Amino acid sequence: MTGKTVEYQTVAKRSDIQPGELMYVEVGEAFVCLINMDGEIHAIDDTCTHEEASMSDGTIIGDEIECPLHGGVYNIRTGEPTAFPVVVAIEKYDVRIEGDEIQVKVPD
Repeated sequence: MTGKTVEYQTVAKRSDIQPGELMYVEVGEAFVCLINMDGEIHAIDDTCTHEEASMSDGTIIGDEIECPLHGGVYNIRTGEPTAFPVVVAIEKYDVRIEGDEIQVKVPD
């Protein structure tokens, strides 16, 4: 039985993104927003599902991220919308830490 190899791409060092910060990165052909939420690194699609706004220009509020354009809000851990006008979840990406490297799973 042969399985598909899961590929991760190094996108930053832990020291590049401090708690409370957002960072735009590219993973394969995907545009991704890295989020350091209290030392825990998350990755979501960089484009809001409501309008084409960059989530890396957004604001972290607790465990949520607010879109900079119309104020829609997503849960950082799940990608689920939590405030109108956002009604469609945002894509989440798997993250792993290898030493000082932040790695994000390359989308299929």
